[in-house]
Amino acid sequence: MNPDIARRFRRLGTLTIFAVYFVILVGGIVRASGAGMGCPDWPTCFGQLIPPTSEAQLPANYHEIYAVGYTNTDFNVIKTWTEYLNRLTGVTIGFLIFLTLWASRAYLKTDKAVFYLSLTVFLLVGFQGWLGSIVVKTHLHPLMITAHMLLALFIVALLIYVIARSQNDLLRQIDISALPATFKTVLIVAMGFTLLQVGMGTQVREAVDLIATHHNYIDREYWRDSFPLIFYIHRSFSAVILFTNLWLAWKVYQSVDKSSLLFRLALVLVGLIISAILAGMSLDHLGMPPVAQPIHLLMANLTFGVQFFIFICISYAAKNINRLAAPLS
Repeated sequence: MNPDIARRFRRLGTLTIFAVYFVILVGGIVRASGAGMGCPDWPTCFGQLIPPTSEAQLPANYHEIYAVGYTNTDFNVIKTWTEYLNRLTGVTIGFLIFLTLWASRAYLKTDKAVFYLSLTVFLLVGFQGWLGSIVVKTHLHPLMITAHMLLALFIVALLIYVIARSQNDLLRQIDISALPATFKTVLIVAMGFTLLQVGMGTQVREAVDLIATHHNYIDREYWRDSFPLIFYIHRSFSAVILFTNLWLAWKVYQSVDKSSLLFRLALVLVGLIISAILAGMSLDHLGMPPVAQPIHLLMANLTFGVQFFIFICISYAAKNINRLAAPLS
């Protein structure tokens, strides 16, 4: 593969990955602010391609027209435009995914899987858009919101794999010979812990959505009084997440060159987990500040993404070790 083509594909794919994470952040803002029904219809917003900026631009009987899912509040320009910008960001992702797919054609002769996996991502993004419309039609049903978020997590993981696979020649050069033999096993366990934690987090968010609706998204300092048992399990399990990943980072620190990609990824991983825990603590002790909810969600998603990328890196690096050792066996 031409190095320039590989470099351009890596940059485009990396941009797309960050854009998907940005969509996750925006989606978290929408959910935390209660703006999910800011546009009560789909794909238009109040029947318009560009939503209104004041109630005067709506028909007098708009409550009746858009009664489903919009009976609990008057028109709110901030919520409407927050949800509309969320949709625009999703459309932008669609274009970036298409460009990534188009660029992946260069790998048809060297690694067809890169192209076909890019095509799969493109189709999944289309399905994600349809699922977003179902979220609106089901009046923000918590299970549908959770499915929407988990699919985004899967899409970004697949994107990470596609980009990493396209750059496997570089990843094979990482020296992991000094890492303990148990490192990969512990990393897989850590990834499982993260997915379990995210799963518990979705249950907590579903409960918080119901509590928030009951309080009409005000009096946040009282929400905690109604938290379910799963919240306390989720909170305590964060210690397991932290210490497991600290072990991984410590082994990388002991075994890998400090200028290597793997070392930088380990530092990022620890930073993300600490940030997620701090955001969770602020939700627990500071009256559920709206800004902390999307940050907590984003840090959790980024944590799994970095863990998954580290797993791919050491998998390709191990193949190189095995290839070099083969003549000696």
